[in-house]
Amino acid sequence: MGLRFSKRIRIAPGLRLNLSKSGVSASIGRRGAWLTFGGRRKPRITVGIPGSGLSYSQQLGGPAPKRVPVAESTTPNAMATSQPSQPSHRSGGVIKKILAFVLLTILLVLLYTAVKNV
Repeated sequence: MGLRFSKRIRIAPGLRLNLSKSGVSASIGRRGAWLTFGGRRKPRITVGIPGSGLSYSQQLGGPAPKRVPVAESTTPNAMATSQPSQPSHRSGGVIKKILAFVLLTILLVLLYTAVKNV
């Protein structure tokens, strides 16, 4: 069994600093919806129903881009024919996920205030 350590420090309303043995990260959000970034991982969205123990978490961005091996030959002809690889632009998917996160956060806040006022 592995030993785990984590500590969350509230810096301001909606902003937390997360400390663990694997690194430091920061979280932005409210109760029920968080965006976490930093550390060794990609940004992560977490949405849940407060007090229920139910939540959904998804890592933003696709898989890490694969590196194309560079030709080892130093002849001028080999260098002239090799072309640099084009980076893949997948920012559209990330923007959609962030927009979905913002909309879910607003929805959860509205639902929470409606239930609290009843």
